[in-house]
Amino acid sequence: MINVKKFAYALLVSFAALLIAYTPAAQAQNWMALPPYNTLWPLWSPTLSPVNPATGLPTPVVSSLTPSTVLPVQPGLTWDPAAANPWLLYNTPLGMAYYDPVSGVNLWPPSYLLDAAGLPLPLALPVGYGSLPPTSSSWLASTTPVANAAILAYLMTVPFIGPTFAPTVPVVAPTFAPTFAPTVAPTATPTFVPPVAPTFAPLATTMIIGPTFTPTFAPTFAPTTAPLATTMIIGPTFAPTAPVI
Repeated sequence: MINVKKFAYALLVSFAALLIAYTPAAQAQNWMALPPYNTLWPLWSPTLSPVNPATGLPTPVVSSLTPSTVLPVQPGLTWDPAAANPWLLYNTPLGMAYYDPVSGVNLWPPSYLLDAAGLPLPLALPVGYGSLPPTSSSWLASTTPVANAAILAYLMTVPFIGPTFAPTVPVVAPTFAPTFAPTVAPTATPTFVPPVAPTFAPLATTMIIGPTFTPTFAPTFAPTTAPLATTMIIGPTFAPTAPVI
């Protein structure tokens, strides 16, 4: 919004000067055609066409009127002599704009000054166009304040002033998220989980506590007791000894 205020202040200063300097004064040549559209520029305005000390003649402050033209003073003024009244011209962040009482504020130039390919379509000017009368001072006095208010309202809608900052904010989130998520998740998962599970499971399946005890105890005890019972000779040894006596 600071840019808007500065721009508006500059416009108001130039408007105040132009209201004084826009009093038309007829002279030998009142208009000059400017490229590329052949619209007429006022030589009768000392603000828009100050006198060149070298020639003593009024000289336009701009040499052409294109979308990229930057006006040193505002509003500028240009005219298609086939129309009843001229256009007032202004600088905007999107390029030069013009005010028309019917269509309001639009970017320069009007569509009928362009051909199908978007190239300039110069006006065919009438003979003696340079001597056409200046713009009515009453029209300037009544229209200029309305045009000034319209251009200020238009500037509040230009994307350059407000919406330009909004797209900058979302850029921060996408940049931070991809960097943080992939770095933390992949590092924690493969490093911690795989070593723990395989290390614990194999220990359980290879324990030999049961198998080692069973074969060691059973075979040792059984064979030792059984043979002693089958080899005792207490009975047979005692029986034959008695009859011999």
